[in-house]
Amino acid sequence: MCARTINPYTEQVLREYRVETLEEVRSKIAALGRAQQEWKRDINTRLEALREVKKRWGSNLTELSELMSSEMGKSISQSEAEVKKCALLLDYVIENSEELLAPEPIKTEARKSYVRFDPVGVVLLVMPWNFPAWQVMRAAIPALVAGNAVILKHASIVSGSSLKLEEILGLDVFKSVITSGAIAQSAIKYVDGVSFTGSTEVGTRIAEEAGRNLKKMVLELGGSDPFIVLENANLEEAVKNCVFARLQNNGQSCIASKRFIVHEKVYNDFYMGMKEGFSKVKIGDPLDKTTFLGPLSSREQKETVVQQVKRLRSMGQVEQLATGLKGNFEPPTIVKTDALFDEEVFGPVAVLKKFKTYEEAIRIANETPFGLGVSIWGEPEEAEKLVPNIEAGMVFVNKIVVSDPRLPFGGVKKSGIGYELSSYGMLEFTHKRTVWVN
Repeated sequence: MCARTINPYTEQVLREYRVETLEEVRSKIAALGRAQQEWKRDINTRLEALREVKKRWGSNLTELSELMSSEMGKSISQSEAEVKKCALLLDYVIENSEELLAPEPIKTEARKSYVRFDPVGVVLLVMPWNFPAWQVMRAAIPALVAGNAVILKHASIVSGSSLKLEEILGLDVFKSVITSGAIAQSAIKYVDGVSFTGSTEVGTRIAEEAGRNLKKMVLELGGSDPFIVLENANLEEAVKNCVFARLQNNGQSCIASKRFIVHEKVYNDFYMGMKEGFSKVKIGDPLDKTTFLGPLSSREQKETVVQQVKRLRSMGQVEQLATGLKGNFEPPTIVKTDALFDEEVFGPVAVLKKFKTYEEAIRIANETPFGLGVSIWGEPEEAEKLVPNIEAGMVFVNKIVVSDPRLPFGGVKKSGIGYELSSYGMLEFTHKRTVWVN
């Protein structure tokens, strides 16, 4: 049995990889467990190792970026930006982890009492294809600096990127496996924690297995993020940002804005601006630096989006703003509708709705099983009034939703459990141990 990577732009096979068995995966987990016993002892040794990773990271920027774009179709400029963002994460972790992982003193009647943060052991990462480097690094690096070992099961369509990450990190406590989702799920019982990023459907199965075996888990799942435009918004800024918010990464991002909820007084102007912006994006070869929108990641992904657009046609007015596209390309699309559509569309499709009151905007924003991020555009004090009633893990005012090493990343409802990034993410795969000394 083999895993195959296919360039979604040319639809040519890039490479085939042998799929590892459960026994081989267990062997790697056991070796990681042995290496972790030494790795966990000294944070200064871990930080020095990550400084060396940072050096290797910079020298591999071009090769890794081109590999990512070839395997999953994102524009090369966005791949390069993703790789550079990982370097910022390394900087943050190297600069702050010693303080964040230090024992926390607690004042009690004891002579001394404090909380220690000790690693859980070996952590399994099951990661998606849409951000082949960033998704892995934002989960792996905090877990590693906390003293854990990491085994990565990446999406099979980015197997080359997975192996390249292992090469760049060059650590005995980080290994990649190329195997099936079923084997990865079976391996959960042999590790000490699992971090999964992907669909809610698969995340539910991961959670069931982790729960059965009482394993620590972090789940970063789907999103159907609203982009709310108030009457008093700077419309020029909102329109400019809505293009990147929806079309970034070829529309294949959990935190991409997918539902645009616009006040009725500025609805028409916003729609015209969005339509113009969507029409101007450069579509084409992902390895061309002038390209903004490349193909969807696979034929299967393209068919999923095509079927969703067909269903949306029965709910409202669909405008596709490019013609003559072949292969795995899907055109930038705007759907005007008042109907409830609560699926996550992983492609360049924007659902546009209007509202009259704040209460109506909040109701529409929350009418989805997801709760990842929300972007609100308007006068800051007015926009902030909506925040307490928004059902989401992250709210950004006058900015698109982003992941930032300094801030916790996570959702509510069916968008996930637990956090990545910041101090909260760094402590996820640690035991919080009480120590009391008389």
